Amino acid sequence: MRDWRLKAGRAWLPALLLCVGLATGAPMAADQAIAADEARLEVLDSDGETLVNLPMPEGEGWCLEWNHSVEGFPVLDCYRHREGRMVLERSHLPDFAAGLDHIPGRGRQVSDGEGGYWIEAIDEPVPGNAYRLRVGAMRVDHRLVVDGERISLSRLAENRRVTIRLALPAASD
Repeated sequence: MRDWRLKAGRAWLPALLLCVGLATGAPMAADQAIAADEARLEVLDSDGETLVNLPMPEGEGWCLEWNHSVEGFPVLDCYRHREGRMVLERSHLPDFAAGLDHIPGRGRQVSDGEGGYWIEAIDEPVPGNAYRLRVGAMRVDHRLVVDGERISLSRLAENRRVTIRLALPAASD
């Protein structure tokens, strides 16, 4: 019984502090506030619950990074918010391992200077600004890379389906 009360008490402390802050009119940190008028990068689970919700202003970008299932090295697909669209801009492939090829006519292959290559100028809009992903196990460790920070989707939704989407603000009248 004692352990339960300790855990319950810990859960109440952040809620209490939030309520006190709201009651006193204390400002929220900029990264805590969710503005209704800004685009967001969201990851939703199969029930529509939000796992990740990040600001993604026009012109900003992010990558989906994962470890190749056979070779184990990181692979990147990089996107950008461009004129209200989620656009696949480029991919990084450290090797010509299984499933990693450049498709002629889809971007331009350039050396990364370390034995791998980038496929630049793919510039493909993602239909509906969203796609479904079956998140891999921790060995694969799918992760979002935004401003140099990594968010492990495998820790949040290992072996489950998620939707990654660019959510745009509702149009104002």
